[in-house]
Amino acid sequence: MFAFYIYCSKIFSVMKTMLAFFFCLSSFFAVAQKHPIERTWYNAEKTSKIKIYKAVDGKYYGKIVWLKVPNDPNGKPRTDKENPDENKQQKPLMDLLILTGFALTNDNNVLEGGKVYDPNNGKTYCGKLTLKGNVIDLRGFLCSMSFLGRTSQWTLAE
Repeated sequence: MFAFYIYCSKIFSVMKTMLAFFFCLSSFFAVAQKHPIERTWYNAEKTSKIKIYKAVDGKYYGKIVWLKVPNDPNGKPRTDKENPDENKQQKPLMDLLILTGFALTNDNNVLEGGKVYDPNNGKTYCGKLTLKGNVIDLRGFLCSMSFLGRTSQWTLAE
């Protein structure tokens, strides 16, 4: 009877170890899965690529990671010269954050509540991102009037 008890306790110990292993493995895969919007996208004109990522605050952000024309006529990196804040006008366009604070809605393909910065005119708009396969519809609009805005399509760059 004692041998049976030792045998059962060893089996139970192995089962606990296997259960812990599978629990850790499944939680790893749950964390490793990214939302399909977390990729690199061309803007509508294909003059830049924007990498969209989820930050530690659980919201989505996008930064410029590639420019078709990275340098100005003098050979220096292009800067955010249209920014209304003079202190930011010398900041390089490369790695510039242009999407901030977007959150997933109940529809898993729509992100809202964020801001869109347009470095071409230095203005910031409220925004909505709608993922449609390999295309994002980016709607930028005046924050107080969502009907005053425009939609552009970004395409997958990866």
